[in-house]
Amino acid sequence: MKKVLLVSAAALMLTSGSLMAQETLKVLTWKGYAPAELVKAFEAKTGIKVKLTYSNNEEMVAKLIATRGAGFDVAQPSQDRIKFVQMKHKIYQPIDYSRINKDQLTTSMLDAVKKNTKVGSDSFGVPHVYGTTGMIVNKKLAPEANDWSDLWNPKYDGKISYRLKRPTLIATALGMGENPFALYSDKAAYAKLMKRVEKKLIESKHLVKTYWTSGDTQVALIKNGDVNVESGWDGKGWTLHKINPDIDFVAPKSGALGWIDTFAIPAKAKNIDGAYKWINFMLEAKHAAVFTNDQGYGTASKDAVKYLKPEIKDNFTRTFSQADIDNIKWYPALPAGFDKIESKILERVKAAK
Repeated sequence: MKKVLLVSAAALMLTSGSLMAQETLKVLTWKGYAPAELVKAFEAKTGIKVKLTYSNNEEMVAKLIATRGAGFDVAQPSQDRIKFVQMKHKIYQPIDYSRINKDQLTTSMLDAVKKNTKVGSDSFGVPHVYGTTGMIVNKKLAPEANDWSDLWNPKYDGKISYRLKRPTLIATALGMGENPFALYSDKAAYAKLMKRVEKKLIESKHLVKTYWTSGDTQVALIKNGDVNVESGWDGKGWTLHKINPDIDFVAPKSGALGWIDTFAIPAKAKNIDGAYKWINFMLEAKHAAVFTNDQGYGTASKDAVKYLKPEIKDNFTRTFSQADIDNIKWYPALPAGFDKIESKILERVKAAK
């Protein structure tokens, strides 16, 4: 009888310990992606204690590979860092989209993430945070500039700048009416497209004032009047608009380039119920707005804009119609070997006279 009681007590302790473990949610995320206000509200609503670990794409993937997907209940890799890692290492578990409150999400973003994180018949991500690269334009001096093709428009001779990196190769293809991402399954076709892009950039090189190399030079060039049309990041364009209303970020008509950081659930997550609760909570419109008001990035929560601070709301509504949002070209995972094709193109463009 005594042994039975001892066994029962031990079983009770084990059960109690399991329940306590389930009341903790371990989140591997980027700094700023889980504002203290939201963590506190989630804990009060659910009774689940949130433990945050800050990281970046490289460290995040390395941690999960090292543990084979253990140690965390939610991770936040960029969507283009999921597919090939999952194919090789199987560090995530498929998302059960029936447990996601899809009605509160921007459909085009959800569809893009499902497509770009798909391995076999399963997908492994839910969209959270996004940002874009487009055009920064002095609308007073270049009122008609609204597409990537304006980066080689003779009308702006000597007043053009862009960064000589892979986003410019993708942007140039888009401005030429091509869809480079559609060729990611055909390396030979992609190489031929990149040769056409190389030709375009070399032929129009004389129109370019200079290549910008950092966020600071990106801002300084157009702020000081050295250029009127340049490629640039949304946040930099919006900051410039605040200083000079003639300058603004523009979503190119052939599609801004966009990155998305996701929610993913590691393969050996222990608190799966808590993970889905966290994802849905963070994507509720009012909660997503708290994040955007704090960090300035947009989210996949389609109604969050209603709750933004006026200045931040104006940035999004001024720049993006729903059609512009749906036309963003989201970076998929880059297939093996494609980076070598691009780096050679960039070297030849840079060296060309």
